[in-house]
Amino acid sequence: MSSSATLYIVPTPIGNLQDISQRALDTLRQVDWIAAEDTRHTHKLLQHFAITGRTLSLHEHNEDKRAAMLCQRLSDGESVALVSDAGTPLISDPGFVLVRRCREAGINVIALPGPCAAITALSASGLPTDKFTFEGFLPVKMLAREQALETLQNRNATTVFYEAPRRVVETVKTIAKVLGQNRQIVLAKEISKTFETYVSGNTDTVLEYLTVDPAHQKGEFVIMIAGCETSVTEVPPEALQLLTLLQTELPLKKAAAIVAQHYDLKKNRLYQIGLEMNEH
Repeated sequence: MSSSATLYIVPTPIGNLQDISQRALDTLRQVDWIAAEDTRHTHKLLQHFAITGRTLSLHEHNEDKRAAMLCQRLSDGESVALVSDAGTPLISDPGFVLVRRCREAGINVIALPGPCAAITALSASGLPTDKFTFEGFLPVKMLAREQALETLQNRNATTVFYEAPRRVVETVKTIAKVLGQNRQIVLAKEISKTFETYVSGNTDTVLEYLTVDPAHQKGEFVIMIAGCETSVTEVPPEALQLLTLLQTELPLKKAAAIVAQHYDLKKNRLYQIGLEMNEH
């Protein structure tokens, strides 16, 4: 491995230390610096594998400053590995600013494949995987959370979220409120760890699991929501024709609103159909 003047994106285990790759270990041993979301957390990993490289923190509160410093070190010929607390960096974790600046400066960036909670959970969920959207964490405030979930009412692809233990029950209740109690969801808990659990069913099923034992609300969660079952064929052909015509003159959101009002249809559904039409 030629490690000079290169930023390496290095995934780390999300629970089971055996999931780290040999390439990741070799990279961490050879780089000049390891930029970690939490150096205390990363030191435990490094100590386990007897890695003694130099570390420094890079998190959401110092990323701008650290990115400038690391870009300079990279420009001077040093190498850097970027790691998060667990999983693949930049997936709901810091690192975007650093990678963007490196790309703008012409610095070599190499991403290693490895663990990612969202992809791991999705692959074992039993939900459709041919089309999915990763949304990170839902907003903390209730109104914003409801508004975010409302955009899923007519989305026919699987949606993947991360959620914190203290909010997981409230989030499932909000899913039931906005999307209905019968929308299929899958809850993945503590992936690759001792108490890994998948709960599949409607919102009542998942809420029953979470509330029957307080211990079930502890850990790290991935929530996956099945897409809606409605189809384009439920929209009158003349409405689709009007939507297509209006899109040539208006933004999709405005075109969908006009067609929805004219044919008494759901605006969000027409907007989603418009997006799908534009993909083809």
